Amino acid sequence: MCEKGEMLSVVDALHIVKTVSARLPPVIVPIHEALGKVLAQDIRAPDPLPPFTASVKDGYAVIASDGPGEYPIITESRAGNDGVGVLVTPGTVAYVTTGGPIPEGADAVVQVEDSELITDPSSDSKRVRILTQTCKGVDIRPVGCDIKKDVIVLKSGELVGASEIGLLATVGVMMVKVYPTPTIAVLSTGDELVEPTTEHLNRGQIRDSNRAMLLAAAMQQHCKILDLGIAHDDEEEIQRILDDAFSAGINILLTSGGISMGDRDFVKPLLGKRGTLHFSKVNMKPGKPVTFAEIIFQSADTTSKKILAFGLPGNPASSLVCFHVFVIPAIRCVAGWENTSHLRVQVRLGHSIKTDPIRPEFHRAIVRWRVNDGSGNPGFVAESTGHQMSSRLLSMKSANALLELPASGNVIPAGNYVSAIIISDISSVSMGEQSFSSDSASGLQGSVPLEITVKSQDVACRVAVLTVSDTVASGAGPDRSGPRAISVVNSSSEKLGGARVVATAVVPDDVSKIKEILQKWSDVDRMDLILTLGGTGFTPRDVTPEATKELIEKETPGLLYVMMQESLKVTPFAILSRAAAGIRGSTLMINMPGNPNAVAECMEALLPALKHALRQIKGDKTEKHPLHLPHQYHSHPGVDDTSTWERSYKMASHSHSHSHSSSSSSSSISSCPCGTH
Repeated sequence: MCEKGEMLSVVDALHIVKTVSARLPPVIVPIHEALGKVLAQDIRAPDPLPPFTASVKDGYAVIASDGPGEYPIITESRAGNDGVGVLVTPGTVAYVTTGGPIPEGADAVVQVEDSELITDPSSDSKRVRILTQTCKGVDIRPVGCDIKKDVIVLKSGELVGASEIGLLATVGVMMVKVYPTPTIAVLSTGDELVEPTTEHLNRGQIRDSNRAMLLAAAMQQHCKILDLGIAHDDEEEIQRILDDAFSAGINILLTSGGISMGDRDFVKPLLGKRGTLHFSKVNMKPGKPVTFAEIIFQSADTTSKKILAFGLPGNPASSLVCFHVFVIPAIRCVAGWENTSHLRVQVRLGHSIKTDPIRPEFHRAIVRWRVNDGSGNPGFVAESTGHQMSSRLLSMKSANALLELPASGNVIPAGNYVSAIIISDISSVSMGEQSFSSDSASGLQGSVPLEITVKSQDVACRVAVLTVSDTVASGAGPDRSGPRAISVVNSSSEKLGGARVVATAVVPDDVSKIKEILQKWSDVDRMDLILTLGGTGFTPRDVTPEATKELIEKETPGLLYVMMQESLKVTPFAILSRAAAGIRGSTLMINMPGNPNAVAECMEALLPALKHALRQIKGDKTEKHPLHLPHQYHSHPGVDDTSTWERSYKMASHSHSHSHSSSSSSSSISSCPCGTH
């Protein structure tokens, strides 16, 4: 429970909600009622599938060694029990349909397309000409090739969808143990509210939209609902309605309105009286006054039951945003979901957005997949739904995402990447290509691979970005550093010799997980540059430098020095960075801070030298000094390339020496950042 009046971050408030939300006891239901619920038992196959040897195609069951030729058709084996007791002997065939049992003796199927039916009016027997040579086992499904007997086909904890219903029916399970979804009661409060059926509004009246909206939102989550109607701003009336709701056996209570600081806002104090008030202010926009309480209700039979109570704001957009941010994770916890976090994706802004200077914002947006997201690459593009006033329900219309914007007061330019919570279906939008690939971190437990943004073969210098954060990896918070790094690298592509980010991932602050993906990216994927973000400080969980140092073969302290110098211009706390940088094989690895602004600062500081460094790592011996003259300017007929290169080198060296004797300013301009001279 937070201190009275304390404002929590969204991350902390969501952690409380998930901690308090206990899973309901499992129940046994018919399979048609299991849709959208989580299994509470493992499901095994009582018999194999197929239970008999079956044909893959319409055709003829043959003995493969017979080969092409004309054969009598001794039976027809169609789906069902036809052909039982028939034996295919050498020189005979049997007609079979897709899924039909293979008669005994046959060991292959020749499809109809590779045969010709022979018509002979003078004979009652049917014959067929087999045109191709087949092999034993062709187009035959052996017993149990789809599902073996006693194998687990569904595991406890899996969400039941249409395909899972089909599997349950396949193995003959018609009653199944699942975790039930909660029963949710919805109450609207306010003297100004009238039923939506009201045709003519009097002065000061508005139709109640929140209740219908929240009931529909709860139904979308496969929850049972209880409509508590509208309560006036009267403490006794609200108390009576709440008591009736608690007695009805609900699991979650949603109220809208009555949680602000007005003298007739009774919901928050009533929830505090009935149970534990965990928080009543969250640092977010919209939704600051959202309230969460835990109520232990004693029923008539003396059994106690936990009820989760959410006091949602009265403004419609605020109410629905808070439902997505807090109530849906609570529903998933209660319903037994293993992963209760929202789906998050990185999206490119289609236009600039000004952020709030004080509170992080959940900006309502429409996210679409584009073959070209504006950067020349495929990806998600986000467009704002317009004016974001918390009372403006139109800002939620058609919105399928909440953009997670930081509190900075700055304008985020179009083309920048931000994190987006997906709140409704985007499958109706043409996807074109797969939006994600796990290739960059396949098989890495605890990692969250993001999208492969560019085809590697099209990129001169391939960059991978790794965000190291327990918070982001667990889904408890957005990745703000990764998108910033991607934006800086891709916008500076020309300065970096054609560099593009081709892989991104998120891992928790764990040495083994960090090492595993760094080693894969460097040794297997052969990335040219790897940037890690976060985990370079003094806390016990800051272990990125330790993981990196175990892998690098050559240290590059100059790069760290330049980043430190740049960061010290902004904050004296930059001296607390323990970042590492170095080379492994042909890959340059650099640790950077987790702060998005610090990432941009460090990249800007390194840009003048990175292109030079990356070419040297690739073995470009001619990358000696910016003052080297191109070889063709000195080449003459009859002069070999070696002497030409040496003359160019001497001219550059002479120019370098001359610059030292001029002035200190010119000396600083021409000094070689890599120390190759």
